[in-house]
Amino acid sequence: MSITTTLPTKFILPDLVSHCDFKLRINRHHKQATAESKRWLFRGDNLTQKSRKAIHGLKAGQLTSMCYPDAGFSQLRVCCDFMNYLFHLDNLSDDMDKAGTKNIANVVLNSLHHPYDYYSPARLNRMTKDFYKRMLPTASRGTSRRFIETMDFFFQAVHVQANDRAKGVVPDLGSYISLRRDTSGCKPCWALIEYANNLDIPDEVMEHPIIQSLGEAANDLVTWSNARTSDIFSYNVEQSKGDTHNMISVVMHQECLDIQCAVDFVGELCKQSIDRFNENRGLIPSWGSKIDKDVAIYVGGLANWIVGSLHWSFDTTRYFQNSGREIKRTRVVDLFPRGN
Repeated sequence: MSITTTLPTKFILPDLVSHCDFKLRINRHHKQATAESKRWLFRGDNLTQKSRKAIHGLKAGQLTSMCYPDAGFSQLRVCCDFMNYLFHLDNLSDDMDKAGTKNIANVVLNSLHHPYDYYSPARLNRMTKDFYKRMLPTASRGTSRRFIETMDFFFQAVHVQANDRAKGVVPDLGSYISLRRDTSGCKPCWALIEYANNLDIPDEVMEHPIIQSLGEAANDLVTWSNARTSDIFSYNVEQSKGDTHNMISVVMHQECLDIQCAVDFVGELCKQSIDRFNENRGLIPSWGSKIDKDVAIYVGGLANWIVGSLHWSFDTTRYFQNSGREIKRTRVVDLFPRGN
């Protein structure tokens, strides 16, 4: 007598939309900034029609416009360019080994540290210097430093991820969470909240444990649930490719859970991240009226990222192809076959 095991064909998403009550807004310049940013991305690249269609379906400009709803046009345009650029880096790093990611990191970080002097024939050199030189005139010194530092953290983490992928390593949950906070690319986006809103917050304020905890909670929610390199929403695509660098896969491996139980497990962690954010928001100390106002804007920017990325994940074709609106309503995801 043989026993056959039926593999799951679908799973149900956690209801994170209902758990997040932050107001969703979109920047009034979103159409112009989105169109110009896509032209910027396409310039000098021989993209296939399929690749261009994927970029249009990505809707990175919509994500940016919902995450930076109060930015002026020039700041929004820089943020849109960076978002398109970050997705481009993500796609490049997915297909590269340790040596490849190190080469990309060298070009990008040298371009950021020496935007007027460093030259490389790589297209990333031109792209990096172009958006960063437009950012510099109005970014505070602290914002610029945090942006470069967190990009460095991003590449260090991506290098570790590439090493794990090459060895077929599935990290433990604690190691994965720590690494994921940097591979997500969220931290440079937090620096752009300062830039987009013309903030100049002292280092000692940005380094305060409560401010750091707020950024961490937002990072965890955005990373584990949705956005650029999400875990719950991107799991279907990643499992079809056999990629194990995903929190769902890590939890399934460590806790010996099936897909639905792992999704529920991570979904509960996401809800706890929103709760942790709200709790810490009520614990922010005072540094005086001017700084308090800037801090409130910054923390509001983190909230914009949480709610904006959450809703965008159902509008982009990156995770659910053309079924995002239906999946947002039903929360039922049909699994892609392996090798899709």
